[in-house]
Amino acid sequence: MSLPEDDAEQRLALFDFAFRHAPIGMALVDTQGRIVRGNRSFSRMVGIPPEKLNAVPFADFTHPDDLEADVTLFNEVLAKRRDGYTIEKRYIRPDRSIVHVRIHVAAMRASDGEVVRFISQVEDITQAKEAERQLSERAAQLELALETVRGGFWQMDIQARVFEASDRLTQYICGPNVERLDLEAYVEKINSVDKASADLGPLIRGAIDQNVAEYRLDTIAGERWMRCDRRLLRDADGRPLKIVGMAIDFTEERRQIEDLQRNAQTDSLTGLLNRRGLEARVSQMTSSEGFAVLAIDLDGFKQVNDRYGHAAGDAVLAETARRLTACVRSIDHVCRVGGDEFVVVIAGDKTTGIAVAHRMVSAMRTPFLMRKAGSEAGISVDVRASIGGVWSATRTDLDGMIAHADSLLYRVKASGKDGVGFDRQAFP
Repeated sequence: MSLPEDDAEQRLALFDFAFRHAPIGMALVDTQGRIVRGNRSFSRMVGIPPEKLNAVPFADFTHPDDLEADVTLFNEVLAKRRDGYTIEKRYIRPDRSIVHVRIHVAAMRASDGEVVRFISQVEDITQAKEAERQLSERAAQLELALETVRGGFWQMDIQARVFEASDRLTQYICGPNVERLDLEAYVEKINSVDKASADLGPLIRGAIDQNVAEYRLDTIAGERWMRCDRRLLRDADGRPLKIVGMAIDFTEERRQIEDLQRNAQTDSLTGLLNRRGLEARVSQMTSSEGFAVLAIDLDGFKQVNDRYGHAAGDAVLAETARRLTACVRSIDHVCRVGGDEFVVVIAGDKTTGIAVAHRMVSAMRTPFLMRKAGSEAGISVDVRASIGGVWSATRTDLDGMIAHADSLLYRVKASGKDGVGFDRQAFP
């Protein structure tokens, strides 16, 4: 039912109800800028009880840095140059805490057009301002971080099949003053050997949500190794929508890793010394009785790889390393030089070297028990060792001793395997 237009009392009651119960701040302000009335929401914002708001100038709780802009707009309304205004400013509460607000001010005019009151609607935007500040800080931090990154972002709209590299990434690859790279141009820069690892197929199909690819990329600085973190964004129904990627040059880090791998002194599979490690350790050995060098090659190892796979072969190598190590002392050194070939250097006389060689052949005659994939049943594998050995009063020519032991080893293999061939004469 509509209200009669002349029913001023009811209209006033409705206005009063809406004013008092509004979820946002409401205030009536006189032409001197003093609060005539404020609701509870407004009272909470300014930190002044409702009964004490009357006649308080808004300048008293407005931040000094924001007051001039507010007063200027207020006076423009009084001068009839505008009917109202919207402004963001800060209130200072009695406890000195700051509240960020957005106020919408409208003039209430008499019949002659003169302003008699202002009505203000006030929104507390403190949380929004804090979120805006944090976002701005993060953006500044990200921009600062990106300045130190060798690379940049790219994104791909899956539905539109549109790929776009950022300006920073494009400039890193192609130099300044070039158009942004599309997918074809970017892929063309990837080393052909690495294109499979850079494939976006699983992400485009939605099979995975993220992965990391490493590939070589042709840039203005030459070919560089890039590590690219790629992530899939989905729509509300879970369908693949967009892929975003961050490509970072990690060439120097990769080279360091490669150097570390080259310089490592142990074999990653067996934990034994590698050839580099053996040379370093042998150079520190001392023995008044001389040194024996054994060259060892496994018999039947290839058949294990061919029949049961490389995982079984790796298990045999690891167990072989354990058996060989168990046959020597802590002052001796066992080395895996590659594949199923091992070298052992023993401090001691010729008799000690021969004894160790025979212990190793005997240790290898025990069958290897392998666990069959997908089954509780085990399988017995027969892998043995052929050994060639030499002895010298000094260790000055390690390479020569290993080569001579190798020649004796292959004589053992030619004469039936599973045995020891030890030169009775001192080397050289």
